[in-house]
Parts: sequence; C-alpha cells; structure tokens
Amino acid sequence: MGGENMRNKDKLALAKVLIYFSIVCVILAFIGALGSDLWLASTQWMLVGLTAAIWGVFVMIEAEFRMKK
Repeated sequence: MGGENMRNKDKLALAKVLIYFSIVCVILAFIGALGSDLWLASTQWMLVGLTAAIWGVFVMIEAEFRMKK
C-alpha cells in the first residue's frame, strides 16, 4: 500500500498529526453541540476524530514496533 517505504520517524510524525487532528475534531464537535455546526454535524466530527485517533494509534504502534527490530 505504500506505507512500507515510509521511515519510522515519518510514521511517528504522522501519528502525532492524526492524534492532534482528532483533538481538533472533538473541539469542532463541541462547538457544533453548542449550536453552530462547522461543515459537519457534531456526531460526524466525533466519527472523523475517532477514526483519526484509531489510525494515529495504529501507526504509532507499528512505527515503534519496527524501531525495536
């Protein structure tokens, strides 16, 4: 899928970006819950944030596993 060619340091950076993006999504969901949705509904922001967090954790675990080899 192309991820095999990424360096482990790049994967760790990508994982951090995905986790920070998930935090931004939660903030946007909170803002939407207060009454002013931005592009997506609050539940959709939560789903996007959850997906980004899961991928971020997955990439981080995979990068750390490969660094130990």
